[in-house]
Amino acid sequence: MTDLFANVATEVPERPLADRMRPLSLDDFSGQAHLLDEGKPLRRVIEQGRAHSMVFWGPPGTGKTTLARMIAATTDSHFIALSAVMAGVKDIRVAVAQAQQHRQMSGKGTVLFLDEVHRFNKSQQDAFLPYVEDGTLTFIGATTENPSFELNNALLSRARVYVLKTLGTPELLGILRRALADSERGLAGRFDIAEDSLMIIATAADGDARRALNLLELAADLSAGRQISEQAVKEVATGGRRRFDKQGEYFYDQISALHKSVRGSDPDASLYWLMRMLDGGCEPLYIARRMVRVASEDVGNADPRALRLALDAWETLERLGSPEGELALAQAVVYLACAAKSNAVYKAAKAAARDAEEFGSLEVPMHLRNAPTRLMKDLGYGENYRYAHDEEGAVAAAEKYFPDDMDSRTYYHPVPRGLEIKIREKLAEIRKAESGKQ
Repeated sequence: MTDLFANVATEVPERPLADRMRPLSLDDFSGQAHLLDEGKPLRRVIEQGRAHSMVFWGPPGTGKTTLARMIAATTDSHFIALSAVMAGVKDIRVAVAQAQQHRQMSGKGTVLFLDEVHRFNKSQQDAFLPYVEDGTLTFIGATTENPSFELNNALLSRARVYVLKTLGTPELLGILRRALADSERGLAGRFDIAEDSLMIIATAADGDARRALNLLELAADLSAGRQISEQAVKEVATGGRRRFDKQGEYFYDQISALHKSVRGSDPDASLYWLMRMLDGGCEPLYIARRMVRVASEDVGNADPRALRLALDAWETLERLGSPEGELALAQAVVYLACAAKSNAVYKAAKAAARDAEEFGSLEVPMHLRNAPTRLMKDLGYGENYRYAHDEEGAVAAAEKYFPDDMDSRTYYHPVPRGLEIKIREKLAEIRKAESGKQ
Protein backbone atom coordinates (compact mmCIF):
# COMPACT_ATOMS: atom_id res chain seq x y z
CA MET A 1 0.00 0.00 0.00
CA THR A 2 1.41 3.45 -0.89
CA ASP A 3 2.06 6.22 1.57
CA LEU A 4 -1.11 7.88 2.78
CA PHE A 5 0.57 11.06 3.96
CA ALA A 6 2.75 12.23 1.09
CA ASN A 7 2.44 15.81 2.27
CA VAL A 8 3.78 15.10 5.76
CA ALA A 9 7.17 16.68 6.37
CA THR A 10 9.88 14.07 6.69
CA GLU A 11 12.22 16.02 8.92
CA VAL A 12 10.87 18.02 11.81
CA PRO A 13 13.59 17.79 14.44
CA GLU A 14 11.56 19.37 17.22
CA ARG A 15 8.86 16.71 16.99
CA PRO A 16 9.26 13.78 19.41
CA LEU A 17 10.54 10.52 17.98
CA ALA A 18 7.21 8.80 18.70
CA ASP A 19 5.41 11.35 16.55
CA ARG A 20 7.99 11.27 13.76
CA MET A 21 7.82 7.48 13.60
CA ARG A 22 4.05 7.35 13.35
CA PRO A 23 3.26 4.68 10.68
CA LEU A 24 2.47 6.15 7.28
CA SER A 25 0.89 3.04 5.81
CA LEU A 26 -0.64 -0.25 6.89
CA ASP A 27 2.60 -1.98 5.92
CA ASP A 28 4.38 0.02 8.64
CA PHE A 29 1.72 -0.63 11.27
CA SER A 30 2.57 -3.07 14.07
CA GLY A 31 -0.01 -5.15 15.88
CA GLN A 32 -3.81 -5.40 15.64
CA ALA A 33 -3.67 -8.30 13.19
CA HIS A 34 -7.22 -9.22 14.22
CA LEU A 35 -8.35 -5.93 12.66
CA LEU A 36 -5.77 -5.24 9.95
CA ASP A 37 -4.83 -8.57 8.37
CA GLU A 38 -5.98 -9.13 4.80
CA GLY A 39 -9.77 -9.31 4.66
CA LYS A 40 -10.29 -8.04 8.21
CA PRO A 41 -13.01 -5.40 8.68
CA LEU A 42 -10.92 -2.38 9.60
CA ARG A 43 -8.40 -3.02 6.85
CA ARG A 44 -11.22 -3.09 4.30
CA VAL A 45 -12.47 0.26 5.61
CA ILE A 46 -9.02 1.81 5.17
CA GLU A 47 -8.25 0.28 1.79
CA GLN A 48 -11.67 1.00 0.28
CA GLY A 49 -11.78 4.55 1.57
CA ARG A 50 -15.32 4.23 2.92
CA ALA A 51 -15.27 5.51 6.48
CA HIS A 52 -17.99 5.16 9.06
CA SER A 53 -18.23 6.47 12.60
CA MET A 54 -16.30 4.29 15.01
CA VAL A 55 -14.72 4.06 18.44
CA PHE A 56 -11.24 2.65 19.04
CA TRP A 57 -11.05 1.05 22.48
CA GLY A 58 -7.67 -0.10 23.71
CA PRO A 59 -4.61 0.58 25.88
CA PRO A 60 -2.35 3.60 25.33
CA GLY A 61 0.17 3.45 22.50
CA THR A 62 -1.61 0.85 20.37
CA GLY A 63 -2.24 3.04 17.31
CA LYS A 64 -5.67 4.61 17.81
CA THR A 65 -4.67 8.09 16.62
CA THR A 66 -2.61 6.72 13.74
CA LEU A 67 -5.51 4.63 12.45
CA ALA A 68 -7.82 7.66 12.61
CA ARG A 69 -5.34 9.66 10.50
CA MET A 70 -5.05 6.82 8.00
CA ILE A 71 -8.82 6.67 7.62
CA ALA A 72 -9.02 10.43 7.07
CA ALA A 73 -6.28 10.21 4.42
CA THR A 74 -7.75 7.28 2.50
CA THR A 75 -11.17 8.93 2.40
CA ASP A 76 -9.59 12.23 1.36
CA SER A 77 -11.28 13.89 4.33
CA HIS A 78 -10.45 16.98 6.32
CA PHE A 79 -9.01 15.84 9.67
CA ILE A 80 -9.82 17.58 12.97
CA ALA A 81 -8.29 16.21 16.15
CA LEU A 82 -9.55 17.18 19.61
CA SER A 83 -8.84 15.86 23.08
CA ALA A 84 -11.80 15.52 25.42
CA VAL A 85 -9.44 16.36 28.28
CA MET A 86 -9.14 19.95 27.00
CA ALA A 87 -12.07 20.43 24.61
CA GLY A 88 -15.67 21.29 25.33
CA VAL A 89 -18.95 21.93 23.50
CA LYS A 90 -17.58 25.22 22.15
CA ASP A 91 -14.73 23.38 20.46
CA ILE A 92 -17.19 20.92 18.94
CA ARG A 93 -19.17 23.81 17.48
CA VAL A 94 -16.00 25.29 15.97
CA ALA A 95 -15.17 21.87 14.47
CA VAL A 96 -18.67 21.61 13.00
CA ALA A 97 -18.36 25.07 11.45
CA GLN A 98 -15.01 24.09 9.93
CA ALA A 99 -16.49 20.87 8.55
CA GLN A 100 -19.43 22.71 7.01
CA GLN A 101 -17.14 25.31 5.43
CA HIS A 102 -14.80 22.61 4.11
CA ARG A 103 -17.72 20.77 2.51
CA GLN A 104 -18.99 23.95 0.85
CA MET A 105 -15.55 24.80 -0.53
CA SER A 106 -14.30 21.34 -1.56
CA GLY A 107 -17.28 19.02 -1.40
CA LYS A 108 -15.31 16.71 0.87
CA GLY A 109 -16.16 15.33 4.29
CA THR A 110 -14.49 15.77 7.67
CA VAL A 111 -13.24 13.21 10.16
CA LEU A 112 -13.54 14.43 13.74
CA PHE A 113 -11.13 12.50 15.94
CA LEU A 114 -11.92 12.84 19.64
CA ASP A 115 -9.24 11.39 21.89
CA GLU A 116 -10.17 10.30 25.43
CA VAL A 117 -13.82 10.50 24.40
CA HIS A 118 -14.87 8.93 27.70
CA ARG A 119 -13.99 12.24 29.39
CA PHE A 120 -17.00 13.87 27.71
CA ASN A 121 -20.21 13.81 29.72
CA LYS A 122 -23.57 12.93 28.19
CA SER A 123 -24.47 16.46 27.11
CA GLN A 124 -21.07 16.95 25.51
CA GLN A 125 -21.39 13.66 23.63
CA ASP A 126 -24.87 14.66 22.48
CA ALA A 127 -23.55 17.96 21.09
CA PHE A 128 -22.09 16.47 17.90
CA LEU A 129 -24.61 13.66 17.35
CA PRO A 130 -26.83 15.66 14.91
CA TYR A 131 -23.81 16.37 12.73
CA VAL A 132 -22.80 12.72 12.70
CA GLU A 133 -26.38 11.90 11.78
CA ASP A 134 -26.52 14.31 8.82
CA GLY A 135 -23.07 13.39 7.51
CA THR A 136 -21.31 16.64 8.35
CA LEU A 137 -18.85 14.68 10.50
CA THR A 138 -17.48 11.18 10.49
CA PHE A 139 -16.81 10.61 14.17
CA ILE A 140 -13.84 8.55 15.38
CA GLY A 141 -13.40 8.31 19.12
CA ALA A 142 -10.51 6.84 21.08
CA THR A 143 -10.79 5.58 24.63
CA THR A 144 -8.95 3.43 27.12
CA GLU A 145 -12.19 2.82 29.03
CA ASN A 146 -15.03 0.40 28.36
CA PRO A 147 -17.36 2.25 25.94
CA SER A 148 -20.42 0.42 27.25
CA PHE A 149 -19.89 2.18 30.59
CA GLU A 150 -18.53 5.53 29.43
CA LEU A 151 -20.41 6.39 26.22
CA ASN A 152 -24.11 7.03 25.94
CA ASN A 153 -26.32 4.68 23.97
CA ALA A 154 -27.16 7.24 21.28
CA LEU A 155 -23.48 7.60 20.41
CA LEU A 156 -22.76 3.87 20.58
CA SER A 157 -25.68 3.12 18.27
CA ARG A 158 -24.09 5.30 15.58
CA ALA A 159 -20.51 4.03 15.89
CA ARG A 160 -18.87 0.65 15.54
CA VAL A 161 -16.49 -0.29 18.34
CA TYR A 162 -13.10 -1.75 17.39
CA VAL A 163 -11.08 -3.28 20.23
CA LEU A 164 -7.31 -2.76 19.99
CA LYS A 165 -5.00 -5.10 21.84
CA THR A 166 -1.83 -4.33 23.75
CA LEU A 167 1.39 -4.76 21.77
CA GLY A 168 3.64 -7.71 22.53
CA THR A 169 7.37 -7.50 23.17
CA PRO A 170 8.29 -8.73 19.64
CA GLU A 171 6.13 -5.99 18.13
CA LEU A 172 7.71 -3.34 20.34
CA LEU A 173 11.19 -4.56 19.43
CA GLY A 174 10.26 -4.27 15.76
CA ILE A 175 9.09 -0.68 16.28
CA LEU A 176 12.30 0.23 18.11
CA ARG A 177 14.50 -1.37 15.43
CA ARG A 178 12.59 0.47 12.71
CA ALA A 179 13.26 3.78 14.48
CA LEU A 180 16.95 2.95 14.74
CA ALA A 181 17.08 2.04 11.05
CA ASP A 182 15.12 5.00 9.68
CA SER A 183 17.49 7.68 8.40
CA GLU A 184 14.79 10.28 7.62
CA ARG A 185 12.49 10.20 10.62
CA GLY A 186 14.37 8.01 13.07
CA LEU A 187 17.82 7.63 14.61
CA ALA A 188 19.75 5.78 11.89
CA GLY A 189 23.34 6.95 11.57
CA ARG A 190 23.17 8.75 14.89
CA PHE A 191 22.83 6.10 17.57
CA ASP A 192 23.52 2.40 18.18
CA ILE A 193 22.19 0.23 20.98
CA ALA A 194 22.75 -3.34 22.21
CA GLU A 195 19.97 -5.88 21.88
CA ASP A 196 19.89 -6.42 25.64
CA SER A 197 19.21 -2.70 26.14
CA LEU A 198 16.49 -2.77 23.50
CA MET A 199 14.84 -5.62 25.40
CA ILE A 200 14.93 -3.58 28.62
CA ILE A 201 13.13 -0.72 26.87
CA ALA A 202 10.55 -3.02 25.25
CA THR A 203 9.80 -4.63 28.61
CA ALA A 204 9.54 -1.30 30.43
CA ALA A 205 7.18 0.05 27.75
CA ASP A 206 4.59 -2.52 28.82
CA GLY A 207 2.82 -2.80 25.47
CA ASP A 208 2.85 0.93 24.68
CA ALA A 209 4.64 1.85 21.42
CA ARG A 210 4.65 5.56 22.23
CA ARG A 211 6.25 4.88 25.57
CA ALA A 212 8.86 2.60 24.00
CA LEU A 213 9.94 5.27 21.53
CA ASN A 214 9.94 7.96 24.22
CA LEU A 215 12.18 5.81 26.42
CA LEU A 216 14.54 5.19 23.50
CA GLU A 217 14.76 8.90 22.77
CA LEU A 218 15.35 9.74 26.43
CA ALA A 219 18.11 7.14 26.67
CA ALA A 220 19.72 8.57 23.54
CA ASP A 221 19.62 12.08 25.04
CA LEU A 222 21.30 10.83 28.22
CA SER A 223 24.08 8.97 26.40
CA ALA A 224 27.41 10.52 25.56
CA GLY A 225 28.39 9.66 22.01
CA ARG A 226 26.86 7.36 19.45
CA GLN A 227 26.36 4.30 21.67
CA ILE A 228 23.22 4.35 23.83
CA SER A 229 24.56 2.99 27.10
CA GLU A 230 22.92 0.32 29.17
CA GLN A 231 23.23 2.63 32.18
CA ALA A 232 21.15 5.29 30.41
CA VAL A 233 18.57 2.70 29.38
CA LYS A 234 18.21 1.39 32.92
CA GLU A 235 17.95 4.94 34.25
CA VAL A 236 15.00 5.85 32.03
CA ALA A 237 13.33 2.46 32.42
CA THR A 238 13.53 2.33 36.21
CA GLY A 239 10.42 3.07 38.18
CA GLY A 240 7.90 2.65 35.38
CA ARG A 241 4.49 1.42 36.46
CA ARG A 242 2.50 -1.20 34.63
CA ARG A 243 -0.79 -0.18 33.06
CA PHE A 244 -3.23 0.42 35.86
CA ASP A 245 -6.05 2.85 36.44
CA LYS A 246 -7.81 2.74 39.79
CA GLN A 247 -10.91 4.23 38.23
CA GLY A 248 -10.90 2.30 34.99
CA GLU A 249 -11.05 -0.91 33.05
CA TYR A 250 -7.62 -2.29 34.01
CA PHE A 251 -8.43 -1.91 37.68
CA TYR A 252 -11.69 -3.83 37.49
CA ASP A 253 -10.25 -6.50 35.20
CA GLN A 254 -7.33 -7.15 37.54
CA ILE A 255 -9.30 -7.20 40.78
CA SER A 256 -11.72 -9.59 39.06
CA ALA A 257 -8.80 -11.82 38.08
CA LEU A 258 -7.48 -11.78 41.67
CA HIS A 259 -10.88 -12.58 43.17
CA LYS A 260 -11.53 -15.42 40.73
CA SER A 261 -8.06 -16.89 41.19
CA VAL A 262 -8.62 -17.03 44.96
CA ARG A 263 -12.08 -18.49 44.44
CA GLY A 264 -10.58 -21.06 42.08
CA SER A 265 -8.04 -22.18 44.72
CA ASP A 266 -4.95 -21.16 42.70
CA PRO A 267 -2.53 -19.53 45.17
CA ASP A 268 0.11 -18.89 42.52
CA ALA A 269 -2.18 -17.01 40.13
CA SER A 270 -3.65 -15.20 43.14
CA LEU A 271 -0.19 -13.99 44.15
CA TYR A 272 0.56 -12.93 40.58
CA TRP A 273 -2.54 -10.74 40.30
CA LEU A 274 -1.96 -9.36 43.78
CA MET A 275 1.56 -8.28 42.82
CA ARG A 276 0.38 -6.94 39.45
CA MET A 277 -2.06 -4.66 41.25
CA LEU A 278 0.49 -3.54 43.83
CA ASP A 279 3.06 -2.97 41.08
CA GLY A 280 0.51 -0.85 39.23
CA GLY A 281 -0.02 1.39 42.23
CA CYS A 282 -3.24 -0.01 43.69
CA GLU A 283 -3.98 1.05 47.26
CA PRO A 284 -3.21 -2.11 49.33
CA LEU A 285 -6.06 -1.38 51.74
CA TYR A 286 -8.53 -1.69 48.88
CA ILE A 287 -7.28 -5.23 48.24
CA ALA A 288 -7.47 -5.98 51.96
CA ARG A 289 -11.13 -4.94 52.01
CA ARG A 290 -11.83 -7.10 48.96
CA MET A 291 -10.18 -10.11 50.61
CA VAL A 292 -12.45 -9.71 53.64
CA ARG A 293 -15.35 -9.94 51.22
CA VAL A 294 -13.80 -13.05 49.62
CA ALA A 295 -13.45 -14.65 53.04
CA SER A 296 -17.20 -14.42 53.60
CA GLU A 297 -18.45 -14.89 50.05
CA ASP A 298 -16.24 -17.72 48.83
CA VAL A 299 -14.78 -19.42 51.92
CA GLY A 300 -17.55 -18.85 54.42
CA ASN A 301 -18.11 -21.42 57.13
CA ALA A 302 -16.01 -24.01 55.34
CA ASP A 303 -13.12 -22.28 57.12
CA PRO A 304 -14.26 -19.47 59.46
CA ARG A 305 -10.61 -18.72 60.29
CA ALA A 306 -10.26 -17.14 56.84
CA LEU A 307 -12.34 -14.12 57.83
CA ARG A 308 -10.23 -13.52 60.92
CA LEU A 309 -7.00 -13.87 58.94
CA ALA A 310 -8.23 -11.41 56.31
CA LEU A 311 -9.12 -8.91 59.03
CA ASP A 312 -5.71 -9.45 60.65
CA ALA A 313 -4.02 -8.68 57.31
CA TRP A 314 -6.07 -5.49 57.01
CA GLU A 315 -5.06 -4.45 60.53
CA THR A 316 -1.41 -5.26 59.85
CA LEU A 317 -1.46 -3.08 56.75
CA GLU A 318 -2.92 -0.21 58.75
CA ARG A 319 -0.26 -0.60 61.46
CA LEU A 320 2.82 -1.17 59.27
CA GLY A 321 1.84 0.56 56.05
CA SER A 322 3.36 -0.24 52.68
CA PRO A 323 5.48 -2.11 51.71
CA GLU A 324 6.02 -3.91 55.03
CA GLY A 325 2.36 -4.72 55.55
CA GLU A 326 1.95 -6.14 52.05
CA LEU A 327 3.48 -9.45 53.14
CA ALA A 328 0.55 -9.97 55.51
CA LEU A 329 -1.76 -9.30 52.59
CA ALA A 330 0.09 -11.90 50.52
CA GLN A 331 -0.25 -14.37 53.42
CA ALA A 332 -4.00 -13.79 53.57
CA VAL A 333 -4.39 -14.16 49.79
CA VAL A 334 -2.52 -17.49 49.79
CA TYR A 335 -4.52 -18.77 52.78
CA LEU A 336 -7.82 -17.81 51.18
CA ALA A 337 -6.83 -19.48 47.92
CA CYS A 338 -5.89 -22.71 49.71
CA ALA A 339 -8.85 -22.77 52.09
CA ALA A 340 -11.89 -24.98 51.62
CA LYS A 341 -14.53 -23.08 49.69
CA SER A 342 -18.21 -22.55 50.36
CA ASN A 343 -20.62 -19.92 49.07
CA ALA A 344 -23.49 -21.47 51.05
CA VAL A 345 -23.86 -18.46 53.37
CA TYR A 346 -23.67 -16.06 50.41
CA LYS A 347 -26.43 -17.92 48.57
CA ALA A 348 -28.52 -18.27 51.73
CA ALA A 349 -28.31 -14.55 52.47
CA LYS A 350 -29.37 -13.71 48.91
CA ALA A 351 -32.35 -16.07 49.11
CA ALA A 352 -33.42 -14.71 52.49
CA ALA A 353 -33.15 -11.14 51.18
CA ARG A 354 -35.44 -12.00 48.26
CA ASP A 355 -38.06 -13.40 50.66
CA ALA A 356 -37.77 -10.39 52.96
CA GLU A 357 -38.55 -8.14 50.01
CA GLU A 358 -41.32 -10.36 48.64
CA PHE A 359 -43.24 -10.98 51.87
CA GLY A 360 -42.99 -7.47 53.25
CA SER A 361 -43.50 -6.57 56.92
CA LEU A 362 -44.91 -9.79 58.35
CA GLU A 363 -45.62 -9.73 62.06
CA VAL A 364 -43.23 -11.36 64.48
CA PRO A 365 -44.97 -14.44 65.97
CA MET A 366 -46.27 -13.83 69.50
CA HIS A 367 -44.19 -16.60 71.06
CA LEU A 368 -40.97 -15.00 69.73
CA ARG A 369 -41.69 -11.54 71.08
CA ASN A 370 -40.01 -10.21 74.18
CA ALA A 371 -42.28 -9.32 77.14
CA PRO A 372 -40.51 -6.86 79.45
CA THR A 373 -43.75 -5.34 80.83
CA ARG A 374 -46.89 -6.69 82.53
CA LEU A 375 -49.12 -5.37 79.71
CA MET A 376 -47.10 -7.20 77.08
CA LYS A 377 -47.29 -10.43 79.05
CA ASP A 378 -51.04 -10.00 79.42
CA LEU A 379 -51.29 -9.57 75.66
CA GLY A 380 -49.56 -12.92 75.13
CA TYR A 381 -46.09 -11.73 74.21
CA GLY A 382 -43.63 -14.60 74.63
CA GLU A 383 -46.36 -17.08 75.54
CA ASN A 384 -45.49 -20.75 74.84
CA TYR A 385 -41.94 -19.89 73.88
CA ARG A 386 -39.66 -22.90 74.26
CA TYR A 387 -36.26 -22.05 75.74
CA ALA A 388 -33.84 -24.05 73.60
CA HIS A 389 -31.30 -24.63 76.38
CA ASP A 390 -33.93 -26.49 78.37
CA GLU A 391 -34.58 -28.88 75.46
CA GLU A 392 -32.72 -32.06 74.59
CA GLY A 393 -29.53 -31.23 72.76
CA ALA A 394 -30.29 -27.51 73.28
CA VAL A 395 -32.64 -27.67 70.29
CA ALA A 396 -36.37 -26.91 70.45
CA ALA A 397 -37.26 -29.43 67.77
CA ALA A 398 -40.17 -28.51 65.49
CA GLU A 399 -40.40 -25.01 66.94
CA LYS A 400 -41.35 -22.49 64.24
CA TYR A 401 -39.27 -19.34 64.00
CA PHE A 402 -40.64 -17.93 60.73
CA PRO A 403 -43.68 -15.58 60.67
CA ASP A 404 -47.09 -17.25 61.03
CA ASP A 405 -48.10 -16.24 57.49
CA MET A 406 -44.99 -17.70 55.90
CA ASP A 407 -43.94 -21.31 55.51
CA SER A 408 -40.58 -22.31 56.90
CA ARG A 409 -37.71 -22.05 54.47
CA THR A 410 -34.31 -23.72 54.04
CA TYR A 411 -31.82 -21.19 52.76
CA TYR A 412 -28.55 -22.54 54.10
CA HIS A 413 -27.19 -25.70 52.47
CA PRO A 414 -23.70 -26.42 53.85
CA VAL A 415 -21.26 -27.90 51.36
CA PRO A 416 -19.40 -31.16 51.98
CA ARG A 417 -16.08 -29.31 52.48
CA GLY A 418 -14.14 -28.04 55.46
CA LEU A 419 -15.95 -27.24 58.67
CA GLU A 420 -19.29 -27.20 56.84
CA ILE A 421 -19.11 -31.00 56.79
CA LYS A 422 -19.69 -30.90 60.57
CA ILE A 423 -22.31 -28.17 60.25
CA ARG A 424 -24.11 -30.23 57.63
CA GLU A 425 -24.16 -33.27 59.90
CA LYS A 426 -25.46 -31.21 62.83
CA LEU A 427 -28.30 -29.70 60.79
CA ALA A 428 -29.22 -33.15 59.49
CA GLU A 429 -29.55 -34.38 63.09
CA ILE A 430 -31.75 -31.42 64.00
CA ARG A 431 -34.02 -31.94 61.00
CA LYS A 432 -34.30 -35.63 61.75
CA ALA A 433 -35.36 -34.83 65.33
CA GLU A 434 -37.88 -32.29 64.05
CA SER A 435 -39.41 -34.79 61.63
CA GLY A 436 -39.88 -37.20 64.50
CA LYS A 437 -41.87 -34.64 66.49
CA GLN A 438 -44.12 -33.51 63.67
